[in-house]
Amino acid sequence: MLKSAICFDDVLLIPQFSEITTRADIDVSSNLENSVRLRVPIISSPMDTVTESTMAAALHKYGAMGIIHRYNSIEGQTEHIKKCRHLVRDDDANVGFAVGVSGDFIERATAGVRAGANLICIDVAHGHHALMRYALETLRKTLGSNIHIMAGNVATLDGVNDLADWGADSIRIGIGGGSICSTRIQTGHGLPTLQSILDCSCTDRDVKLIADGGIRNSGDIVKALAAGADAVMLGSLFAGTVEAPGEIVRDDNGNPAKAYRGMASKEAQVNWRGKSASEEGVATIVPFKGPAINILKSLELGIRSGFSYSGCQNLSTLQSKSNFIKQSISGVSESDTHIYKRSK
Repeated sequence: MLKSAICFDDVLLIPQFSEITTRADIDVSSNLENSVRLRVPIISSPMDTVTESTMAAALHKYGAMGIIHRYNSIEGQTEHIKKCRHLVRDDDANVGFAVGVSGDFIERATAGVRAGANLICIDVAHGHHALMRYALETLRKTLGSNIHIMAGNVATLDGVNDLADWGADSIRIGIGGGSICSTRIQTGHGLPTLQSILDCSCTDRDVKLIADGGIRNSGDIVKALAAGADAVMLGSLFAGTVEAPGEIVRDDNGNPAKAYRGMASKEAQVNWRGKSASEEGVATIVPFKGPAINILKSLELGIRSGFSYSGCQNLSTLQSKSNFIKQSISGVSESDTHIYKRSK
């Protein structure tokens, strides 16, 4: 019998009794440990159309975090790390950057830490791999235990347990769920992100989980956190903002827009390594959205509201108290605004 897997739209959280009088009193912070604490449990994705120094600095100032992408030279990446620290002017700033699992990853990681970063994200599409084990063990031996190492992506409990045993402090959970990711179509592999979080939250390892992929709104974030995630990673929601890399262009209707592309898309691969291998992503443009802080404020308000509907003052209470219920296809339709929809 095949196991079924649930997506964000397949479930709702059941409202519960609450004594919360103001949502401002709710603590939505998350402690990723090893020197990384987030006032808002949101991290921007290490993509070349999402996170460089400007995005990372803006998110840090709001209490979130950005991971500076690895698709440039070591010198270019370290300059973004230094610029981010200069922009935030905070000795305790959370500054993260990405590396791969081969090639220059040791030199890149060492340079990034020397430039002032306190989190390394080992960033590969399929993280449950021998090369990930080598990278984690090598970086731990090289850089010691004080640097926070995030690793991923994986989709299973076995993957989480192995990466934790190999040295990861936090792990990105999700395969193929991103809005510009085509991994599931191209390879036939993947798992819905919410199901992955539910499965991986059963780990007995001391490791933090980052839900990554398929998150479209604050409701999805609340569901991911309730399922066991300690934070979420977002790409498309921050694409198109002022702080996202790239120039403003015009779409076919003359409206302002910005480029957004998956790092496994043909365009991205040709840009950073001069050739295209297996394509597991697409490139597009998205509407210009204005400052990222507007996105953050809206998401935080939704998260706080979500906590209040379960009567929860903080993340740990949400994870222990919340109850999911599956909904029908009709329930999914009813959950969305539908005043203008007509039944056939």
